[in-house]
Amino acid sequence: MALLLKRGYETYFYCIQELADPRAEEYFMLRSPIPTLIILFFWFKFVFKWGPDYMKDRKPMELKKVMMVYNVIQVFINGMIVYYTFRSKHLVNFKCMPIDYSDSYWGQKFLYLSHMYYLLKIADLLDTVFFILRKKSGHVSFLHTYHHFMMVLAGWVGAKFLPGGHSYFLGLANCTVHTILYSYYLLTAYDSKYSKLLWLKKFITQAQLLQFVFLLFAFGSLLFSTDCSYPKGINLFFVPQNTFMIVLFSDFYIRNYYLEPKRRRKLAEQARFGNEQAKLENDS
Repeated sequence: MALLLKRGYETYFYCIQELADPRAEEYFMLRSPIPTLIILFFWFKFVFKWGPDYMKDRKPMELKKVMMVYNVIQVFINGMIVYYTFRSKHLVNFKCMPIDYSDSYWGQKFLYLSHMYYLLKIADLLDTVFFILRKKSGHVSFLHTYHHFMMVLAGWVGAKFLPGGHSYFLGLANCTVHTILYSYYLLTAYDSKYSKLLWLKKFITQAQLLQFVFLLFAFGSLLFSTDCSYPKGINLFFVPQNTFMIVLFSDFYIRNYYLEPKRRRKLAEQARFGNEQAKLENDS
């Protein structure tokens, strides 16, 4: 047993210390995965136990001002990351972008942006908290919780081990989509009428789907590269993960923007037919 624990500790130390970018040691919450796992644990407990229990006999909270400030911050930080990724476009190589572990300007900048992205994924967990406090538990789907959970883990791994390189494409795609997404959330927080714009909802879901298709090709192409120094092992996670997200978002898109409108039209036709029948019976 003692030998097993020793080997487990040695493996943990090797993964966390030897494989990691040593520069990441100086960054908040990157030294160990424990703080991140604790945050995720308490998030799960709040979302599925503490939050619903607390709100059970209470009215939905009015969080309009809080959410507007939150969404403005999200738009600003996501937009800032997109800005810097575009500034580094001269480094872009879709076939292979190795990670710069040096203390060069862009080596340090990508590490900083990777850490910022990781913290942003933790902040994203507030989306779910707001749903619970506003008693909109119907939005807390498997897709929602799984996506947020995995993005926090991916953010930590990216900042700790893979700051930059081909990870550039993940930051660019995800932050671009989130800039659009939180701009939409800002509009709906300002005026709820925007939440009823079906075409806008469809556009955002399409953008999210396109994001995962793009990332599937971006990381999938590395599996066939023979001379790229970007770690191939991580692609064995990214490729299935993005495939799974395409399946989940496609299912969401079909159910909400094809099957549900079709069902509503059918119910409306049945109601109209029933009204016409009742009118004929009354006239007779």
